[in-house]
Order: sequence, then C-alpha cells, then structure tokens
Amino acid sequence: MAAPRTPAPRRSASPGPAPRVEETSAGGVVLDRHDRKAHVALIARRDRRGRLVWSLPKGHLESGETLEQTAMREVREETGITATIVRSMGSIDFWFMADGIRVHKTVHHFLMHATNLELSDADVEVDEVAWVPLQDAATRLRYAGERRVVEDVLGLLSGPRRTRTPGTASSA
Repeated sequence: MAAPRTPAPRRSASPGPAPRVEETSAGGVVLDRHDRKAHVALIARRDRRGRLVWSLPKGHLESGETLEQTAMREVREETGITATIVRSMGSIDFWFMADGIRVHKTVHHFLMHATNLELSDADVEVDEVAWVPLQDAATRLRYAGERRVVEDVLGLLSGPRRTRTPGTASSA
C-alpha cells in the first residue's frame, strides 16, 4: 500500500489588484538658439544605483494651475531658466509601481524658448543641469518617450527643406 500523499501547501489568495492612481505632469523641451545651433536644457537625477539619469524638466500640476503654467514653473524651478511656450508637443503616458501602488502618469510636453540662458541646479530634486546640442539630446535621455518628443522637435525645426535652382534667390 502506498504512503498517503501530503497535500501541497495552499497558496494564499492574491489580495487583489494594487491600488491605482492617476498623475499628471507638464514640462518642456527648452531651446536656446542664440548661436544658430539649437541646444536643449536637460536635468539629471541620481537613480537608486547612483547613476545620473538625464531627462527633460517636468513636474506635477499644482492646484489651480494650467498645463502651460506648470510647464513654465517646473522649468524655472528645475533649471533656473525662464521660458515662453512656443507650442504643445503632445503628451506621453506610462505606468509604473511605487510603494505598492500602480501609477498611470501622463506628461504634457511643450516646446519652449529660453528667455535667459543661465542654468541653475539649486533645486534639491536636480543633481545636474546642462545645455546639450539638440541633435545629441536623444542619445543622452533615459526615457524612450522623451527621446521621441526630442526627435519630433528636431523634425519640426528641420521642416520641409527648400531646394534652390542655381542662379535663383531663395528665402531663408
């Protein structure tokens, strides 16, 4: 006769899905074009491993703010730059877990023009700030969504190229 089988331990039932929250942020692709070459302001923070993570300046909406007001405030706080909005560059959204909570975050990006060029890393949330040539920014940015936004700005600035027939004038 076979020995009686010991039943497998029962797994406890899942406590259910993680709580979920919605977050909204706004920020900008802040350009400096004073020397006819576009540069973009980037910020860096240290990750859990101590590595610098480069991103576009952005942050949470405060009560009563519009997306545009938030973008301009966050750019000023995180970079020291005062900027004006040129146009919307759309939004990106993504999910992540934080402290057992599923967060769905939407970040609205604006193309912005810097009205002062002196960077500051005085914000405690920022470890470094830098002007980076726009054509190099995508290679430095950690997040794919932000790389796409920068590539969209590059495409917007390059626009349709005008061709010129030899001997004719072209408008620049």
